[in-house]
Amino acid sequence: MLRLLASRCARGPGARGGAHSAPGLCNAGCSSRCRASYASRNQPPSSEFVARPVGLCSMMRLPVQASPEGLDAAFVGVPLDIGTSNRPGARFGPRRIREESVMLRTVNPSTGALPFQSLMVADLGDININLYNLQDSCRLIREAYQKIVATGCIPLTLGGDHTITYPILQAMAKKHGPVGLLHVDAHMDIADKALGEKIYHGTPFRRCVDEGLLDCKRVVQIGIRGSSMTLDPYSYSRNQGFRVVLAEDCWMKSLVPLMGEVRQQMGGRPVYISFDIDGLDPAYAPGTGTPEIAGLTPSQALEIIRGCQSLNVVGCDLVEVSPPYDPSGNTALLAANLLFEMLCALPKVTVI
Repeated sequence: MLRLLASRCARGPGARGGAHSAPGLCNAGCSSRCRASYASRNQPPSSEFVARPVGLCSMMRLPVQASPEGLDAAFVGVPLDIGTSNRPGARFGPRRIREESVMLRTVNPSTGALPFQSLMVADLGDININLYNLQDSCRLIREAYQKIVATGCIPLTLGGDHTITYPILQAMAKKHGPVGLLHVDAHMDIADKALGEKIYHGTPFRRCVDEGLLDCKRVVQIGIRGSSMTLDPYSYSRNQGFRVVLAEDCWMKSLVPLMGEVRQQMGGRPVYISFDIDGLDPAYAPGTGTPEIAGLTPSQALEIIRGCQSLNVVGCDLVEVSPPYDPSGNTALLAANLLFEMLCALPKVTVI
């Protein structure tokens, strides 16, 4: 039913004019090739023809597909939060982000990106995880993502706590070798262990370094802040070759110049984007498990993600949305928009 709605929306109601659901393009004089491109790919239905509450609860109301075959990119949920160290609830993040994504449309007029004209995109649903065994959950995630990336599909992940990035990067490295990492977060997530355990949401990038999953000279961590148990909490990251950009170095600044440097550092080799919603100030994103004051703004988040255009992005995630602490839904709405921006920044997306 959802695919039928999307297809009808792409052509317009009935036989009237052949308009599609990308506002503004037809006004500019849409070619038959453009119309055919839209009609042949999945896209979110327009609220002009389909009411927003109608349809399955999928990301951007895209078709839900069981297999990544034939897809260029896919949204994937990983509803895991047994790796959290403070407030739980991120297991409900994927569902809430999908609910808020009904506001999203097909075109990014700010960047000129046309993701649904360029790519075949769907929602692959959620990875089945083991809520009673974190290591087994990591195995299930790794195996699922190996199958996804083997087809050439680029996953955009709805988390879930930040533990999930570790098995995802295991799958990425198996296909691409060590990858560059753009990591936005209040925390570096490079602890060695807690309560005797070496896997939880504070350790994913330490484990990735241990296993050689990262190209450490192409790792950038942005938004880092908060109190610490030592006076130099950044030493491990910097000793590995990571670039650590503290939140206070971003205050009251545009991050466009920083992202110019990041693009030069990353070059043309594979890059993974991992965005913890607590990288943003809790005034904008209160619904998260480990909030830290004085973080990034939504505008800076857009500058970071839009600054990834032209990079060889092989996967993305948006993690740590905790709906129980997000009564207004604003955190999930922000997360949904950032995932759309990540889709727009993928390598094969047409920009006009």
